[in-house]
Amino acid sequence: MDHEALALEMRVLREQVTGITDTAVAAADGLLIAADTADSIDPEGLAALAAAGLGLARRTAQATSRGTLRQTVTYGSHGCAAFYAVGDTALMVVLGDEGMDIDRLHLATQPALDRIGSILMNKTAEGV
Repeated sequence: MDHEALALEMRVLREQVTGITDTAVAAADGLLIAADTADSIDPEGLAALAAAGLGLARRTAQATSRGTLRQTVTYGSHGCAAFYAVGDTALMVVLGDEGMDIDRLHLATQPALDRIGSILMNKTAEGV
């Protein structure tokens, strides 16, 4: 696993979008792959919750004939959490403060997701 490449993708995303506070990449089953989080965030717990939330959103999209789930965003009183599918086997979660530009995040995230997907695919190919 190229953890340095994943860490670089998370750092670049944080530099591109003002307001990002934490990021993590996890397997679809909730196992943490990589994280760039504050000490106040439990990255393993975040990965598990993100996987559960994304799984529920994925099932909702399927059950309502909305196609393949791409993303879901949860808004709170102190910011938001955006969950992105990375293919069928992984996800990325991005936490942001109240000032995060969610439209900018969605634009900046797509190329990052493509690169993260490639990094994870290379890991899978190497493990075969």
